Amino acid sequence: MSDVSSLLEIAAPLAGVGGGLGYAKARAPRVYWSLVGLPVTWGRFTVTYRSTMDVCGLTVQPSRLRAFMVRKVARQEVQPVPPKIRRVRGASTGLRVSLRLPAGLEPADVAAASERLRHAWGVHSVNVVETKPGVVELRMTGYDVLKRVRMPRRSRRRGPADSLVVLVALREDGTVFVRDYRKAPHGLTLGSNQSGKSMFQRNLIAGLAKLPVALIGIDCKRGVEQGRFSPRLSALATTPDEAAGLLEALVKEMEERFGLLAEHQVSDLWELPEKVRPVPLVVLVDEVAELFLTSAKKDEERRDGMVMRMVRIAQMARAVGIYLEVCGQRFGSELGKGATMLRAQLTGRVVHRVNDKQTADMGLGDIAPDAVAAVTLIPPDRPGVAVAGDTSGGWSRIRTPEMTATQAADVCREYAHLTPRLPFLAPFRPAAPADVPAPAATPPLAATVPVTE
Repeated sequence: MSDVSSLLEIAAPLAGVGGGLGYAKARAPRVYWSLVGLPVTWGRFTVTYRSTMDVCGLTVQPSRLRAFMVRKVARQEVQPVPPKIRRVRGASTGLRVSLRLPAGLEPADVAAASERLRHAWGVHSVNVVETKPGVVELRMTGYDVLKRVRMPRRSRRRGPADSLVVLVALREDGTVFVRDYRKAPHGLTLGSNQSGKSMFQRNLIAGLAKLPVALIGIDCKRGVEQGRFSPRLSALATTPDEAAGLLEALVKEMEERFGLLAEHQVSDLWELPEKVRPVPLVVLVDEVAELFLTSAKKDEERRDGMVMRMVRIAQMARAVGIYLEVCGQRFGSELGKGATMLRAQLTGRVVHRVNDKQTADMGLGDIAPDAVAAVTLIPPDRPGVAVAGDTSGGWSRIRTPEMTATQAADVCREYAHLTPRLPFLAPFRPAAPADVPAPAATPPLAATVPVTE
């Protein structure tokens, strides 16, 4: 009987630990990875690194001098040389390994073997990033970080006021995807219905609402999407006629700002003195097709005028702090004259699940052809998953955290005091709710909140 009691005393805690780890693996993967996955993977990587690199074809023959020293001095058999490990560090989502490539290997060779490395070390994914010439970083993730998106705590800290960086989504390698308007001034977001495109826009608007910028909405579906964000919008156009007038006002403002730059002999908004620097403007277009499509011939002139003004803004307005954020289901030449010209100016590309391959080509085919196939593989049961590309040819899978329209509207109400009231946008200013106090008027070319370089 005593033996049975002793056995129970030992088995009960073990069963509790095993059950707790099983629960953590399913419900708290970060905890499970930190306690179990990381030590196991780190040990497996350390023990099998040389042999894994050898069988994956990521080794090179040593130099003649090194081979001579090994044979004659060390009296050992000459072995192929794998990439040198420079640093290994753990993370809450995976393992980061920095490798120095030997002569004869390039980052593309390591990237081509990433799937084999994933299976060899038993991780969820392996992404290869070139950090500098001759050095790559293996970003291993221990679990599917896109299944339940949780932004890292460190990423939630506010940056400088003039950074214009919005934390939007999480990449599949565990890093944060940001929308940086200083680096990519104009963006294009594509996706079919129920793909998570609206979720991406909510996260973007909620992030912009906390920055000292003026938000301008163009929602020709009578404002059903952007109307709830009116406490933080300096202007809102809900019909094609209003959109045409708003775009005309933006072009006039752009010309005035260029005059200000010429007066101070500078070429960029951020080079102006702080006291005269205009507030940055972010123009959010909800469904771009509504600006292009017409139902009568008499509307074609208005459409051509809107497209011309948007192209002008996309080509020149970056220098004066006016940024475009265009959203739609499709964006091709079939929309009409000027569509492809406008799309070519939109640097940041994010494509959600689409209904056809041609739409993926429209968004990513001209900047990251390899990403087109990844878009077509996005499953319909994962809204918010998208492929983000850049003009360097790189791309990555991302997913935005879940945010309801009510939550985004609450953020806009909380930061309504940051809404600048610019005189040239007065005819398009949405009616503020009764519980939101109207901010003080702002001079035409001055920001309500100082911005420093």
